[in-house]
Amino acid sequence: MHHVDLIADIGLSIVAATGLGVLAKALRQPLLLAYLAAGILLGPRMGLGLVTDEATISLIAEIGLILLLFIIGLEIDLKKLAASGRTLVVTGLSQFPLGVALGLGFFGVLGFSLGQGRFDALYLAVALALSSTMIVVKLLYDKFELTTLPGRITLGVLVFQDVWAILFLAVQPNLADPAVGTVLWSFVKGGLLVAAALAVSKFLLPRLFAFIAKVPELLLVTAVSWCFLVSGAAEAAGLSREMGALVAGVSLSTFPYNVDVIAKVINIRDFFVTLFFVGLGMQIPVPTGELLGYAAMASAFLVASRFASVFPVLYGLKNGLRPSLICSINLAQMSEFSLVIAALGLQMGHISDQTVGILTFVFAATSVASTYMIQYNHEIHKVLASGLRRLGFRDVAGGGDREPGHKDPDIVFLGFFREASSIFQDIGDLRPAAGEPDGVDPGRPWPPEILVVDFNPAVMRELARRGVRCVYGDVANLDTLAHTHIESARVVVSSIPNSVLRGTTNQRILRMVKRLCRRARVVVTANTIGGAISLYADGADFVFVPRVHSSRRTAEVVLAFLDGVGDEVREAERTGLAARDEVLG
Repeated sequence: MHHVDLIADIGLSIVAATGLGVLAKALRQPLLLAYLAAGILLGPRMGLGLVTDEATISLIAEIGLILLLFIIGLEIDLKKLAASGRTLVVTGLSQFPLGVALGLGFFGVLGFSLGQGRFDALYLAVALALSSTMIVVKLLYDKFELTTLPGRITLGVLVFQDVWAILFLAVQPNLADPAVGTVLWSFVKGGLLVAAALAVSKFLLPRLFAFIAKVPELLLVTAVSWCFLVSGAAEAAGLSREMGALVAGVSLSTFPYNVDVIAKVINIRDFFVTLFFVGLGMQIPVPTGELLGYAAMASAFLVASRFASVFPVLYGLKNGLRPSLICSINLAQMSEFSLVIAALGLQMGHISDQTVGILTFVFAATSVASTYMIQYNHEIHKVLASGLRRLGFRDVAGGGDREPGHKDPDIVFLGFFREASSIFQDIGDLRPAAGEPDGVDPGRPWPPEILVVDFNPAVMRELARRGVRCVYGDVANLDTLAHTHIESARVVVSSIPNSVLRGTTNQRILRMVKRLCRRARVVVTANTIGGAISLYADGADFVFVPRVHSSRRTAEVVLAFLDGVGDEVREAERTGLAARDEVLG
């Protein structure tokens, strides 16, 4: 009977989540809100009481969390995280302690207990210092922002938060008398788990995956098996299953098969994640005025504390207003991990039912609010940055004022991503031959004076190292372009397609540049033929269509192979790629 009830409960949860999800989509509301509403509707506390086995639903949903962290691990590029360097390490190490310190002060003033066997203020501070990996990664993944600089920093801080959460779980049973040895032992066990997983992934798993790579189904099963094996090992060592799943994913992240594994696991994950939020909705208690008041204050404090613990650190490390603000916005919600910590604290008698209720409502409220905040993080950033500039805050690299000694630019890159990196490299490679100092066109300056307008400090540092003038700024803002003094530019290039641009389009950039640089030739980018024709109609001098302008070389190679020639292509291409020294590899 229990088996039948379980299947019925899962079926009801999925049907309700689907129905409300379709309604939310039609009303342009976040799907997470629909899933929470489905749980409230089905649950015994405020709903129809159609599902009573909440514990089973929550247990199944935990599998979704494990799979989510496994996928996150697969997508973590340790080299890219390491490239973030001091920024990532300092922010990750400081954000949680700063958040907890602010929380202890805030909730202490509100009268929550701390000491004599009760730790409500501490649990509230810890819970609100952690952000939701599940929500942030899903939303940034959908916006294609995981690989941007703010996305990488956000993800890195989330990884550090997981480590902080594991450390708190280690000392949680001994809060009344915390022992230094317990914390150190947790460090040792975590280090041993990571070392063992990386060792197996380096020496044993490559051979196994090479053997089964031609059987896609077995490849998926093996990858998921590795996930649960490391997850189980973490639990056996007294660590978190979720942390084990993360370690398992990271250990496979350098494999050539990780993209295929992600594509197959992601659909399974979404099923369980839906149940996770439905189960959460079932657990939301009937609200009282006092409970809602505390939850509202705690939610407002969470958002404010993220800016207080993230923005000053990133801005102080000279990352500029944009990454500093966007990372603060991305992290402004409570973690599902916090609910686990609160549930354990309730079992141990450390906190009251009221504290658990407050955290549940804060999680629901900030989850919904964060969906909108991340969706419109660039628009929110513009408003906040404008206010901060009036208060005297400045972006890196002088904010775009003309610096003495700089010539007027010949070529201006508006935004600098991978396509711009390749174009920049090829401009250098196409320098005039010896004996022809000015090339075919006597009027062509050589070398050309290049200016790059972008908001990625890492790119700017590398370009500055190469002697290229850079201005930190948002290419979507007309004032930014006006203050960079590009009116004398001979060529202006926007090589970023609309699908990647945030807050603007190539059409808008074209109109702004035509207004500011009346003599410049303007190069913009389109992903479709129709989009390119429309840009030409609007006055573009050249429209870069990546798939079209990169297809000719490939077509030439295909025809050469068809004619039985082209044996030298592979080695020539490999050697040519190895010889390139691009800003973005």
